Amino acid sequence: MSETTLPTVLFVCVHNAGRSQMAAAFLTHLAGDRVQVRSAGSAPAATVNPAVVAALAEVGIDISAEVPKVLTVEAVQGSDVVITMGCGDTCPVFPGKRYLDWRLTDPAGQGIDAVRPIRDEIEHRVRALIEEIAPAVRR
Repeated sequence: MSETTLPTVLFVCVHNAGRSQMAAAFLTHLAGDRVQVRSAGSAPAATVNPAVVAALAEVGIDISAEVPKVLTVEAVQGSDVVITMGCGDTCPVFPGKRYLDWRLTDPAGQGIDAVRPIRDEIEHRVRALIEEIAPAVRR
């Protein structure tokens, strides 16, 4: 990352329908224009998990228009930080990239009561990531 470019974060999960969508939504919501955000999966689902959409709506984040996207080599190459969601998805490895694996429960097939703690854990991790890669300017 240079001083003049924004850090780019890619969240990866197999179906790009739950954890990676929540993480991308929180990072976009909380960091605003301080970070470029991407999410993708190796086998994207047709739609985002409805319980994930509902759980984020509860905290004021609307991802109802999001669509799962396929993981590309270009997305990995163009990212500074690549975060997998503990789903066993593998990404191409390139020098100079930072790779993290956030081991998180899979919300697939779960109701909103099971998704809420996953959402809250993702928010906690995203807030810590922002402090590390794009802290707010303090006056």
